[in-house]
Amino acid sequence: RLVHRARGIGSIASRHFYEEEPTAAIAAIAKLKEMGGIVKEAGLTAEELGMPWARFVKGAALCESQRRDGKWDNVKDNGDDEEEGEDPSAWPCNIVYAVLDAMNTFPPENKDITFEALCNALVRRTVFVTGAVDMDGCPEGDRGEAAFIGRSNVGKSSLVNMLTNRKSLAFTSKTPGKTQQFNYFAVNDKPDLARQIRYGDEVGGSKDRDSFYIVDLPGFGFAKVPQRQRQEWSNFMDEYLEQRENLNVIFHLIDARHGPTEEDVKIMQKVGSILGSEGSRNHAKYVIVLTKADKNVKGASSQKNPGKVSELVREKLVDTMRANRVGYAPIVLTSAETRLGRDEVWKYLRLAAER
Repeated sequence: RLVHRARGIGSIASRHFYEEEPTAAIAAIAKLKEMGGIVKEAGLTAEELGMPWARFVKGAALCESQRRDGKWDNVKDNGDDEEEGEDPSAWPCNIVYAVLDAMNTFPPENKDITFEALCNALVRRTVFVTGAVDMDGCPEGDRGEAAFIGRSNVGKSSLVNMLTNRKSLAFTSKTPGKTQQFNYFAVNDKPDLARQIRYGDEVGGSKDRDSFYIVDLPGFGFAKVPQRQRQEWSNFMDEYLEQRENLNVIFHLIDARHGPTEEDVKIMQKVGSILGSEGSRNHAKYVIVLTKADKNVKGASSQKNPGKVSELVREKLVDTMRANRVGYAPIVLTSAETRLGRDEVWKYLRLAAER
């Protein structure tokens, strides 16, 4: 009965999306979200449920595209019966986030077709904006931002590329420590921003309502740089955590094979001392991301055994987090190879878009 009910509600949501009735579609998707916990308790698998998440995402993306084109800009004032009941002010900054909410309550399916549809809808344009070496070099804080930090060779660039479904958004190198500045990437900015940055031409347009920055921070540990430069990075990091008011989420990447290293402890100490108190915790969400989980499984694949972390490593991580005042942080298990955890990371990445 649960399977039939979930599919039935999904069918209603899909119909409303493709008939361009977002409010009714979002309401139906919200009912799916409410069912998620019950479905998991019943032990149903993604295969048994057979939910067409990719279709929902594409339908929501269709509505969001119409919204960006101004379809519902004046809906409350024009008295148009055709648009009666639509209230864009009650929708997420991107309607697709409503589908993502429901997806994250259901058993994970980890299908490429669904995630590609999700990325195409949530990451429509990306452009490298600047590389900052101090606070003065950071771009204007006119939108939210998500920062990715971790010791060198932890798979940071590969994870960012996976999340955005890009091959080279962040530079991936076989040489640890290649990232040596705070690299800013604008997501969903105005269409011709790349031309403006490259050639200096003033272009019209504006950023989309779900625009945000991804910040690729310097790696630690293996970086072959002088101690003085490492100290400059450390000082910059302190200022960044304390002063960057539009920083919404910090992803701290740790190798799932080994757990936290000495360098990871230093990062936790920084976050714990600056953001760890109850009063400042809401300034930015701190999330632990365990990378390379596929390396812990023989013959890992996206559909079977995509990755895991040993109990010993998990216990070590939890103890270290508690000792450094960041025990409250969620832990997400990921793999850039098997695509494990990408939906769950997006659950927090969206915080930057929703600012």
